[in-house]
Amino acid sequence: MQTRTFGRTALELSLLTFGCGAVGGLMTKGASSDQDRAVAWARDNGINHFDTAPSYGNTASETNLGRALGPNRDNIFISTKVGVTEEYQSNLAGAIRTSLEASLMRLAQDHVDIFQLHNTLEDPSDQRGNLSADKVLEEIVPTFEKLRDEGKTRYIGFTAKGSTEALHRLMRSNKFDSAQIFYNLVVPSAGRTVPNGYPGQDYEKLLTTAHQKGVGSIAVRVLAGGALSASEVRHPLGNQNVTPIGSGRTYAEDIARALKFQPLIDAGHAKNLPELAIRYGVSNSNLSTLEIGIATIEELQNAAVAVNKGPLSEEALTQIFKIQDGFAS
Repeated sequence: MQTRTFGRTALELSLLTFGCGAVGGLMTKGASSDQDRAVAWARDNGINHFDTAPSYGNTASETNLGRALGPNRDNIFISTKVGVTEEYQSNLAGAIRTSLEASLMRLAQDHVDIFQLHNTLEDPSDQRGNLSADKVLEEIVPTFEKLRDEGKTRYIGFTAKGSTEALHRLMRSNKFDSAQIFYNLVVPSAGRTVPNGYPGQDYEKLLTTAHQKGVGSIAVRVLAGGALSASEVRHPLGNQNVTPIGSGRTYAEDIARALKFQPLIDAGHAKNLPELAIRYGVSNSNLSTLEIGIATIEELQNAAVAVNKGPLSEEALTQIFKIQDGFAS
């Protein structure tokens, strides 16, 4: 599988990242034999980056990934996260350290490659540990840097969720090596300018800013939480209720928009909508890697096939841009 240089870091990450979250659900609720088989297949086929978090399955994801990887970690890169909650406030530095050290125990690692802040920035409507950019830069980053200096993580990053202004401020701060960025067919604004009235958050070309600042980018929600499969039927292992991020007000709205891309499938530009969505991400050269959450090994294999087919044609991209612009009111 193709790799891309991860921003200004020394990492060469596979273009496809193995997502270990709860939206797909394999690494949180799946049978251990299926988890082991999927991780082994990923490694055998050139996928070298695995992304997890203690909040995924109430630490189950980290534990399962640590077991599935086994003792041989050659050319394997692991990223995990910490979500800063209210109870952390009395001893912020100590709580972050405790979280990472517990993650390392579950992963059977002495360090991770990327340690990421897993909070929402300056969006009071979001209850997931809303933080100000000032607090992140003044109180949290110094702790992350100390953990990096101690060798517990090689690089530090953040999840780019929250107000667009705050996200760009962190991206331009020269403090972060990595960012998880919401980017897909129905949430294109991190990669291109969208017209006024576009139904979703305008990330104001955050991927371009990341590229300019040398910040490695991990595209997340590449399939819009599953909506870009254009089906409301969800696998039993995955989250049964998915809240859209950066896109429509409801999952059903995202599915309705996903169906607008069906003419590209009919014209032969991709085998199906998930392949179209994945190759849309591959087509953005500013993007370092695409993270896909899975419920089955077959979903992983299909994602790898899509990535290996490479970028979409200019004709397909032109048609996609036209459809996206048509979503604006």
